[in-house]
Amino acid sequence: MEENSVLLKTPLLRQHEKLGAKMSPFGGWLMPIQYSGIIEEHNWTRKNVGLFDICHMGEFALRMDPEKGNLDTLVTISLKRMPLFSCRYGFMLDEKGRVIDDLIIYRIDREHWMIVVNAATTQGDFSYLRSRLEGAGSFEDISASMGKLDLQGPLSAEVLSVLAGPGIRKLKYYTFGYFDLLGERIIISRTGYTGELGYELYMPASKVALLWDRLLEDDRVKPVGLGARDTLRLEMCYSLYGQDINRNTTPVAAGLGNFIDWDKEFTGRQALLEEKNSGSGMRMIYFMAQSRRCPRHNYRIKYAGRDVGAVTSGSFSPSLGCGIGMGYADREIAPGETVALGDGSVSIDAEVTLKPFYKDGSAKSGEAK
Repeated sequence: MEENSVLLKTPLLRQHEKLGAKMSPFGGWLMPIQYSGIIEEHNWTRKNVGLFDICHMGEFALRMDPEKGNLDTLVTISLKRMPLFSCRYGFMLDEKGRVIDDLIIYRIDREHWMIVVNAATTQGDFSYLRSRLEGAGSFEDISASMGKLDLQGPLSAEVLSVLAGPGIRKLKYYTFGYFDLLGERIIISRTGYTGELGYELYMPASKVALLWDRLLEDDRVKPVGLGARDTLRLEMCYSLYGQDINRNTTPVAAGLGNFIDWDKEFTGRQALLEEKNSGSGMRMIYFMAQSRRCPRHNYRIKYAGRDVGAVTSGSFSPSLGCGIGMGYADREIAPGETVALGDGSVSIDAEVTLKPFYKDGSAKSGEAK
């Protein structure tokens, strides 16, 4: 990912230092990578509740009538179809259909929106949108004043309902609401990046430390760093911007066409249609090693003795006990086929498989799938 020359520090830096967290640069920020260990934190989140500091993400506030403004043409999702108090995942693309950023848009009111973007792209995204938005009543970068915590795991509703009330259990997947918590009216959405039942909490940055400490008073909750967040998302085959998707890739190549509304006009649509209809170009594949050895970013992918692409994400899967990964290949490779992954000195045999790797997540627990 791109990083700023000066690292920004999370408002929870003191809390992380007290917990003995290993800190590292991430997206231009100094963020916690692990506390007790990546595997332990990963497994705890799958079974209990993990608490993540996600204060590095960017947030924009926008006031715009979707019938009069043009944001709908700048993103791949349809704003006009979004119900109030819903949120949707999608992309901003350039004219060639390449990913400027992936994002989540929240519809707070008929003409009030919140846009959540990646840390390293926040400034660029804001400049891009500001230069192209038409019909906006106001558009503001509120990242500096916003704190964000993610509470993820099968017991997260039980934990959060103690503080936010039983209404938290009424939230459906990819919806949100306002809740009174520690004297603040905050946004809580039923979303996340782990595959487990979970919530993302948006609050004033000045109150994030108080809420962090309060949540950790519950024995079911443990702090989890960005290292385990990466293994959790990889087990679900969720793409990471700057690694699996970037300014050189398209959502079609990345297998993310489900997050595109093909029935509307948007920047990059024609290029994506041509790519989709041609069936050519690079395609994301997913593979599981036949051992505990794990593929690494930029390892080459070989199929039938030929170099066909490169690994974009790879790791050991704590849930499955083997190496897993994803990457782009220049051809379709059917599930069950074998590929070799390596860098010249290392070669790992792996089987191509369907996504996700981990199929027992609780993200949609209690809902029809």
